[in-house]
Amino acid sequence: MEEKKDNQELDQASDAPAKEEKAVEGAGSAKGKKKVKKQVSVGRAYVQATYNNTIITFTDSLGNALAQCSAGQVGFRGPKKSTPYAAGIIVAKAAEKVKAYGLKEVAVFVNGVGGGREASIRAINANGINISGIQDVTPIPHNGCRAKKPRRV
Repeated sequence: MEEKKDNQELDQASDAPAKEEKAVEGAGSAKGKKKVKKQVSVGRAYVQATYNNTIITFTDSLGNALAQCSAGQVGFRGPKKSTPYAAGIIVAKAAEKVKAYGLKEVAVFVNGVGGGREASIRAINANGINISGIQDVTPIPHNGCRAKKPRRV
């Protein structure tokens, strides 16, 4: 009886690598398939408008990024990156990437105090994406850091 158990264990051990080989072969055949992009009709748009740059990210409702674009990616350099014109170009490029996902409506979350704040919101609307809501998520200090001690003269 012990020999039968040993034989069964050997058979099971020899089956395991064969299954792994099949899995590897299956992975190679899936190489030819085209990846289907998920369709997202409602999502979010995060606008980060700093003094030096403007970055926009389109996500689905869970926060998974669909497309991202910044002024540096488009080709702006130096102080031109934070202009309202650059923000409009950035949004147009990011909206073009998002068209494949079928995004139609976004909630906009704006962060920062740069020049591209309002321009990016207007550009989102101009590129055929409806805006369901706008929220300013710029962090504001509640009293902030401790002030310097007064100077004695």
